[in-house]
Amino acid sequence: MSKSLISLAVAAFVLSGCSLIPDYKQPAAPVAAQYPQGPAYAPAQAANVAAAEQGWRDFFHDPSLQQLIQSSLLNNRDLRVAALNIQAYQAQYRIQRADLFPAVSATADGTRQRTPADLSRTGAATVSGDYSVGLGISAYELDLFDRVQSLSQEALQTYFSSEEARRSTQLSLVANVANAYLTWRADQELYVLTQDTLKAYDESLRLTSRSNEVGVASALDLSQARTSVESAKVSLAKYQRQIAQDLNSLTLLVGTSVPADLTTQPLASNLLADVPAGLPSDLLQRRPDILEQEYLLKASNADIGAARAAFFPSISLTASAGTSSSQLSGLFKGGSGSWMFEPQINLPIFNAGSLRASLDYSKIQKDIHVAQYEKSIQTAFQEVSDGLAARQTYQQQLTAQRDFVQANQDYYRLAERRYRIGIDSNLTFLDAQRQLFSAQQSLITDRLAQLTSEVNLYKALGGGWVERTGQATVPPEQVVPKG
Repeated sequence: MSKSLISLAVAAFVLSGCSLIPDYKQPAAPVAAQYPQGPAYAPAQAANVAAAEQGWRDFFHDPSLQQLIQSSLLNNRDLRVAALNIQAYQAQYRIQRADLFPAVSATADGTRQRTPADLSRTGAATVSGDYSVGLGISAYELDLFDRVQSLSQEALQTYFSSEEARRSTQLSLVANVANAYLTWRADQELYVLTQDTLKAYDESLRLTSRSNEVGVASALDLSQARTSVESAKVSLAKYQRQIAQDLNSLTLLVGTSVPADLTTQPLASNLLADVPAGLPSDLLQRRPDILEQEYLLKASNADIGAARAAFFPSISLTASAGTSSSQLSGLFKGGSGSWMFEPQINLPIFNAGSLRASLDYSKIQKDIHVAQYEKSIQTAFQEVSDGLAARQTYQQQLTAQRDFVQANQDYYRLAERRYRIGIDSNLTFLDAQRQLFSAQQSLITDRLAQLTSEVNLYKALGGGWVERTGQATVPPEQVVPKG
């Protein structure tokens, strides 16, 4: 028996460390080395602080928006689920890693039995007992080809991916709260603008009605003035509905009620900081969705090792040692010791192609994760490129729109003056009113579009994770769970 144990130990030592996990190689990024360039694009300049390291409190200047984001990080249910998923995957990893070690259990049992006389060999009733105490190892697999280690590595990489999934959820939540808040503020400003415009239309209708009574304005002029009033009322109802729906959406994202006493700032104020664009290669280390896909790729790579190891023999050990006696008082007396050693080897011979299919499936899953990893890089590159194009063109568009609003204000003042002194008809004055209202609406919506594009660019670059600039994050691989 001792020779068998020594031979088995030598074989385990020689074969141990034969990992069948393929060497991992990070796929090449399927994007250009530089962001697109041209008249529509703002130049991407490297900065001392990457967007991913720029805290959201430093990016968003509006204190009310900061308050809402902070509340969402505490109360949003999607983020809470993502955090709980991390704990779940961590537990799964600990369960899988436990298979690397033998499970030792202690047992104690006793039996007391009476045999009637007609069943007893001696012809007399007997009372017998059986007691035992022991320690045992049951079906512990010697991981000669790293099958169990491969499964443990797969669970570990999946756990790492769940951490990146939570970061991605938080990043999206910060951006969604900001965009919902900005949309809410834009609709509020459009509502106030519509109220002011409606007052001007009502005053114009009153003047036109008086002029019609004295024969100066025609019925057509009066009808046009009334049309403008009703149109403004339609817009007023629309913005009132949108404000309520925007607030509902914001409440859902925040996870709790939005304070009624929020002190808001105009959209035209300096609400956001500049976003440093960096280089395309930065996305591979900054974007949590890309890192999530890479961890899943590593997990599928480890799964191939487990599928390969299934082709080779597996050895499991069952052993126990203890003491047994027919009397409870004799359990620990000399000569009552007992032991059992039961090695078992399993060699796959015929399984109708099941193992080969499992290996093929693992390889296909890896190819799928490679494609998903590459797609996440391409998506990130496209989102950043769109953000850079939006930054440059929206600045130009807003400048032109402000000039357009100023021109319409001049046109409105001139048309109003000429109408009041009787030079022009009421139609020219109403046209000036409508054009000014439309231009002011477009200015608010263009400003909203510019702000949301900057928020989306901040998100695309991996920003929105830390709270303060310079607050470093620890890579998940450096925080391996204990236990």
